[in-house]
Amino acid sequence: MAVPTVPRILHRHLDVDGVRIFYRESVPTGARDDAPTMLLLHGFPSASHQYRRLIDALGSHYRLIAPDYPGFGHSDAPAPTTDGGTFSYTFDHLADITERFLQELGLTRFVLYAFDFGAPVGFRLATRHPERIAGLVVQNANAYEEGLSEAARSFIALRPQAPGAAQTIRELLTLPATRGQYEGGTTDPRLVAPDGWTLDQHFLDLPGRTRPQLDLAFDYHSNVARYPEWQQWLRTHTPPALILWGRNDPFFPEPGARAYLRDLPDAELHLFDTGHFALEENLPEIAPLIADFLDRLGP
Repeated sequence: MAVPTVPRILHRHLDVDGVRIFYRESVPTGARDDAPTMLLLHGFPSASHQYRRLIDALGSHYRLIAPDYPGFGHSDAPAPTTDGGTFSYTFDHLADITERFLQELGLTRFVLYAFDFGAPVGFRLATRHPERIAGLVVQNANAYEEGLSEAARSFIALRPQAPGAAQTIRELLTLPATRGQYEGGTTDPRLVAPDGWTLDQHFLDLPGRTRPQLDLAFDYHSNVARYPEWQQWLRTHTPPALILWGRNDPFFPEPGARAYLRDLPDAELHLFDTGHFALEENLPEIAPLIADFLDRLGP
């Protein structure tokens, strides 16, 4: 039998404003000279490890780069300002760090893969530097009001001063909630490996990791306020787009996927009968779609 090419994956850290940012990068061997690079931005409560299987599937043919945000995965978790530290855990600041990370790498043009938290980070990058976005892969990454479930709206409405708000968020940082994000909405939970939620929970339980998650949760409303700006960017710049969506996502339901077509009528939309972490159950169907999309993009 012909053995498929297995990519070489580098695992490194890069210093960004005194914060060690961990990232994974594939070293393609079978790529065409003008093959695009894809930046993979992870979601909550995960990190770049959520893309391991996708990188294995595509990394021989494309340069794929997946960083961990500060406070996530193998990156540093500097003490937050809300606990007397100097680091502000806001989505604006995560975008600042990611932008400087890309500058350190010398990456000036790429396809943006946005998932969950990857939308507020990635769309901030896109509106700052639209010339850098060669294409857009959207996977359960919301940018529209109709893409918010009632559960998501209740979460976004939480404020630090409200009684019980912090405890509500803390309950989302527990193992049952983390596992539920992976298995919820899936058609066949047997296809979802336990490694993802187990590793996520390991990082969530590390000392100093709770407060950053609380701060980001309380800042999430800032993303909804920017939806009109991001939609205007989509209409103005009309990047080539591939929209992939687990239609049973309890946070970002199917209407959020279809809403993109208002501003990107030429986008390619694929819906899957799975949940939030669609790659976990549907990688065999999704990977070829991404490869075809990347192959159709110019340099």
